[in-house]
Amino acid sequence: MAATRFGFRIVGGCFEERRLVDWSAAFLAYCRCDEQAHVKREAYLSAFVFGPDFRKWLDDTGSVRDFVGACWSPWIWWDIDREGDIEHARRDTARLALHLDERYRLPDDGLLLFVSGGKGFHVGLPTSLFAPEPSPIFHKVARHFAGVCAERSAVTIDDGVYDRVRAFRAPNSRHPKTGLHKRRLTLDEVLRLSTDAILKLGAEPLPFDLPEPIGTNTEAVQDWLEAVETVEREAKAVAVRHAQSNGKATLNRRTLEFIRDGANNGDRHRLLYSAARNLGECGSSFELAFALLSEAALDSGLSPNEVRRQIECGICDVGKTEGNAP
Repeated sequence: MAATRFGFRIVGGCFEERRLVDWSAAFLAYCRCDEQAHVKREAYLSAFVFGPDFRKWLDDTGSVRDFVGACWSPWIWWDIDREGDIEHARRDTARLALHLDERYRLPDDGLLLFVSGGKGFHVGLPTSLFAPEPSPIFHKVARHFAGVCAERSAVTIDDGVYDRVRAFRAPNSRHPKTGLHKRRLTLDEVLRLSTDAILKLGAEPLPFDLPEPIGTNTEAVQDWLEAVETVEREAKAVAVRHAQSNGKATLNRRTLEFIRDGANNGDRHRLLYSAARNLGECGSSFELAFALLSEAALDSGLSPNEVRRQIECGICDVGKTEGNAP
């Protein structure tokens, strides 16, 4: 969308400066291994795209922190990491990709699939399938939409990549630790190649053209609208709780139940995130939320990294912390 064309670029680690860019032009440059992209270096682009208010915010403050304006994206991203078990990540990536391909009847190259160069894979679904508008809650709707697709596929994903000003590894860029590039893969490669063969492909960048835009899909439109309704309903529930407590946030029943009982496999990511966000609304620091929630989350079967990510994401959503880029 022309009105939301701004993003940021980071050359080097995530501690480096966020530089304003025309997001689509920068993304395409990385896809095509343009000389100006410097794909032999570590680099990130914003996961979402913004309007002129973002440009003014960055000019005025010199930082992306605390920006609360509308955002949008031409892609919904999934980040699938499995520490020490990239074969597990490959299988989960294949399962999610097949689900998306079947549910939304995609053309052969409709998805953007990458080996990330690090611990796993990235999956991109074009938002032209449901033609969403820019919104201050777009990133939250994207999180819910992505989470539902992941749950249908029985795949665990990193929910932290849906923070409004999240940095996301640029296509073809080089991972600083492994030396591998974020290399595009076909669905057939994800399904049929061994992880060793896939990692060998990541030794070098690969220029590629973006898929042609895809028209809307009835199932995708409905799934997106349901995600919008869920996020709006949750926001209204928070507002009601605040009003009933005279503006003071209170712990809700689900948070207390999670601390006491944890959660089942299908709900544990969502309920941990929800509990962390509720604690953040009550003014909790990350440290306190982690102390209250981590034992139940670990007992529910989540890994230590997944526990930390979900709690960081929940606290971040009420402006208390920022996540790290994948």
